[in-house]
Amino acid sequence: MSSYEQTHPHATDMRVYFNLAMVTMIWGGTWVAGRFLAGSLSPIFAANLRFLLASLALLGFMWLARIPLARPTPVQWLQLTLLGFFGIFFYNLCFFYGLNYINASRASLIVALNPAVIGLASWLLFKERLSRAKVAGIAICIAGAGVVIVSRNPQLLATTADAWIGDLLILGCVLGWGVYSLFSRSLNERLGPLQTVTFSILLGTLMLWVLAAARGELSWSALIALGTTQWLSVIYLGLLGSALAYIGYYDGIRKIGATRAGVFIALNPLTAVIFGALLLGEQLTLSMGLCGTLILAGIYLCNKPLARSAEKRIL
Repeated sequence: MSSYEQTHPHATDMRVYFNLAMVTMIWGGTWVAGRFLAGSLSPIFAANLRFLLASLALLGFMWLARIPLARPTPVQWLQLTLLGFFGIFFYNLCFFYGLNYINASRASLIVALNPAVIGLASWLLFKERLSRAKVAGIAICIAGAGVVIVSRNPQLLATTADAWIGDLLILGCVLGWGVYSLFSRSLNERLGPLQTVTFSILLGTLMLWVLAAARGELSWSALIALGTTQWLSVIYLGLLGSALAYIGYYDGIRKIGATRAGVFIALNPLTAVIFGALLLGEQLTLSMGLCGTLILAGIYLCNKPLARSAEKRIL
């Protein structure tokens, strides 16, 4: 930590909050991009393309920056494999298959449960203290995420005969992301966010390619047939939604912890609404603005108590 960060902890926290807000807003757009790809490629092939591009981007960045790959210990390799399986392989199979059954709005509402799952798991597994303000902040974030989707268009949450399958698959995303967020602490401290994300994405991508090859789903004809919108979706998912955003998220976890970083995921549905207005011409309403304010208030409550504690320690 630099001398400036030591003497200006609030300024450092604000930078972390801003970066996490940008990361989770980028992830909000991945639901729209995923829907654009849902009918063009098989779920496994779409996930392969996303993380192949992310892997190439990360390795290319490290080569240009002349950052050598770390040499993990056997235990760290096991941890990285766990992260690659749950955070990349398992999460993205649930993500792309789930979007074949339900729409992006319904899916993003389910994923808004992430802050609660991460907070509860942190309390149970790592004995992290959950203050009343933090619990209230998580609850307000979830409430705001739910209302912002319903206020957008209640029919978007209507069930179909197979909607329960999509719901279960997206709940799998919540499980996978919880593991990816919580079990990275020691790796983040020892290898750093860049190395941790790079290795976990490389391992997860390898798993996806093995599965796709075994199932015969590497369809070059489908790849050639992709239109401009689909290619832009792949680029968005790979470069912004994976390589860049994953590093930013892990950096946030390293600095303020999994619970405080995870609560920013409640911004995903709000971002989906904004993208819907910008890209699809959907109308923004006053109730959506109020729900967005509710989400921001929840994030503030969840993060404020520790900021006060830091101030008391300095004084």
